[in-house]
Amino acid sequence: MNRRRELLQLGPARIDVIIEGAGPAVVLLPSSLRDSEDFDLLAELLAHRGLRVLRPQPRGMGRSSDPPEGMTLETLAADVAGVIEKLGAAPAIVVGHAYGHWVARVTDLRHPECVRGVVVLGAAARQFPAGMPQALAIASDPTCAEPARLEALRLCMFAPGNDPRSWLQGWYPQWRAAYRRAAQHPPRDDWFGRSHAPVLDLQGEQDAWRPPATRRELADVLGHHRVSVRVIANAGHALVPEQPQAVAQAIAEWARQVDNPA
Repeated sequence: MNRRRELLQLGPARIDVIIEGAGPAVVLLPSSLRDSEDFDLLAELLAHRGLRVLRPQPRGMGRSSDPPEGMTLETLAADVAGVIEKLGAAPAIVVGHAYGHWVARVTDLRHPECVRGVVVLGAAARQFPAGMPQALAIASDPTCAEPARLEALRLCMFAPGNDPRSWLQGWYPQWRAAYRRAAQHPPRDDWFGRSHAPVLDLQGEQDAWRPPATRRELADVLGHHRVSVRVIANAGHALVPEQPQAVAQAIAEWARQVDNPA
């Protein structure tokens, strides 16, 4: 599948975008402190299913500009909307993995004309289970010993039996403070219970950040008519490297439903 990169100028910022495929647009946003190259296989699978896949690199990653002073989720959402508009891809389905789903939700909130659907992929429960942020801090810190990092990855990212070694690399811990501050604005209460577009809540069956009791949490808030919940077997919070085929199939099927409602 043909894959290319463009460096887009969005006001004072440069955003590095990986593009492949043709058809209705899907935007993939990565999880905390990781870049969109995590989605190489998923993007290929979606492109083979007739979708045009756009992967903007987050601020400070790839050739994208560094995080600006005072960066917020709205800054990141404006980047996503700018990419969609610049590439003539509106309205797009925006897929956000973990932290990326916060950006996807705020993009829908602030730029609804750019979004025809939101996939929240590996979204944590509204209240994080105990120990998860601490485990993530170890897993994402390359200065920690490898055994400790693997243990943390198994605890907070990967389902039992799935190999976490691929996620020993690919982290950008130098931007931890900037992204942590950005996540506070706007406050979660401003966007968690609001959505313009339909939502697919795609969860790993063994996601330690999303206990089974919270499976319907988002649907209960936004409405069961607006939110579809699907659970992927043998997957944890990382989800994409664990079950790329199942994730691609679920996104593609739901995208067709959004584009061709019964």
